[in-house]
Amino acid sequence: MARPLAVVDIDGVVADVRHRLHHIGGRHRRWDRFFAAAADDPAHPEGLAVVARLAEDHDLVFLTGRPERLRQLTADWLDARGLGATRIVMRPDGDRRPAVRFKLGALHELAADHTIGVVVDDDPDVVHAVRQEGWPVFAATWERRSADEHEALADAQESAGET
Repeated sequence: MARPLAVVDIDGVVADVRHRLHHIGGRHRRWDRFFAAAADDPAHPEGLAVVARLAEDHDLVFLTGRPERLRQLTADWLDARGLGATRIVMRPDGDRRPAVRFKLGALHELAADHTIGVVVDDDPDVVHAVRQEGWPVFAATWERRSADEHEALADAQESAGET
């Protein structure tokens, strides 16, 4: 029998994005710099521990709002932290849907032929929507952000459809 899926977000869950949020705060958003800096994201020890525990009895899928053009950078980052050789679902380039819509769509596709055992995400809107859909969800709350950082990331995820 197939193992259930643990669907895990990357940014804010296993990758600490705070060092690059300044690129998307304010009026001038420098998306290329924001995404290029993802290669230098420190890992969240809490996120790595959650993933290690889930890998014991789940198949891992990383579901990220990062654009598809960052696949190699993302795969290399995961590999360097011992998280490689797992499925990565990424936002298609040019897709500007809010994170909630993109991720719910991806989850429905995954659920078509797999059991979703748990979804791990740090976005409160995604956590709420996943819970409303009836899937088990674990809210990643370990990345503390300033009000400005929180606003910049929320705008990127829900309004700009960039991450």
